[in-house]
Amino acid sequence: MTAPYASDPGRSRGRRHPEPPAPTRTEFQRDRDRIVHSTAFRRLVYKTQVFLNHEGDLFRTRMTHSLEVAQLGRSIARPLGLDEDLVEAIALAHDLGHTPFGHAGQDALNECMRAHGGFEHNLQSLRVVDRLEERYPDYDGLNLSFEAREGILKHCSRANAERLEAAEPGGVARRFLDRTQPSLEAQLCNLADEIAYNAHDIDDGVRSGLLAMEQLDGIELFARFRDQALQQHPGLHGRRLLYESIRRMLSAQVYDVIDATAQALAASGIDSADAARGAAPMLRFSPGMQVRSGALKQFLLHNLYRHPQVMETMAGARRVVRELFDAYVAEPAQMGGGFDERPDRERAVADYIAGMTDRFAAREHERLTGRRLLP
Repeated sequence: MTAPYASDPGRSRGRRHPEPPAPTRTEFQRDRDRIVHSTAFRRLVYKTQVFLNHEGDLFRTRMTHSLEVAQLGRSIARPLGLDEDLVEAIALAHDLGHTPFGHAGQDALNECMRAHGGFEHNLQSLRVVDRLEERYPDYDGLNLSFEAREGILKHCSRANAERLEAAEPGGVARRFLDRTQPSLEAQLCNLADEIAYNAHDIDDGVRSGLLAMEQLDGIELFARFRDQALQQHPGLHGRRLLYESIRRMLSAQVYDVIDATAQALAASGIDSADAARGAAPMLRFSPGMQVRSGALKQFLLHNLYRHPQVMETMAGARRVVRELFDAYVAEPAQMGGGFDERPDRERAVADYIAGMTDRFAAREHERLTGRRLLP
């Protein structure tokens, strides 16, 4: 049973191209299914989260990350009475526009596009579902509901918001100009994203050998649950200890968000999805958990994401993206799928590169340059 402040699929603001309702699915279930069947979603299995796809079979990819965000999102949505299907749709689609090679690829492509409107992966995710997917005879994109599209556009600069607003007055970018909030379901996905990557990046960091569990001794959010696990299971060690610590850490954060958000909603008096958009952000950690989560993020930033080995690999990845961009701009015929025929050459190249998997980008770079920059 959903709460009054949840997004109601029966009252959706609709799709850009009107369609009759599905006989057996709500509008948000339909969104989720379209995302799962999209080409962009399948590509996520070969796109970097932290470690390049070829560096290990068990490291997270953009797809496994998105699945974990969806699972955490639904676990929080259910007791809060939010629409689980909308949460799942947004979670599964939020990284569809991410480049190969993770944030290094995005940064490199943004540099290449600086004189042509820039590149931002949240905006690219919206572009994927609105324009780049080619699955239907009557329109481009997936024709998702307003609510799903609103949640996918997590961040947006004012300049980009103004461009989107001009093309779609009162649309998904309006809130960035009015400084209002997205749906509670979209707010939840933002927080579930943070919870998911903090947890799985510890796991992948230790698996890679770049982090040792002992380094986390001073990180309260992890250490307290590791200590609890050891008290309950003396002698527990290795991967079982790591998994049990992370499991307890995840559970504590989920329950904290549920409790803190329920209190905030009760105090606010919000009684509709529209009222939630005009209020302060509601999905939240308690103050103490926010501090502990922030400390873990800073630890991962300095000890994993900026680890010399990761930085060295990402430097090569950035060079691959930059050199691919230059090669395709100089010779668009090297691109397939009709991208070479588009008049907006630089944006077409950005769309083409952003849609690549890690291994396809590395292979294309080697084909075009005769050099292999990545192992």
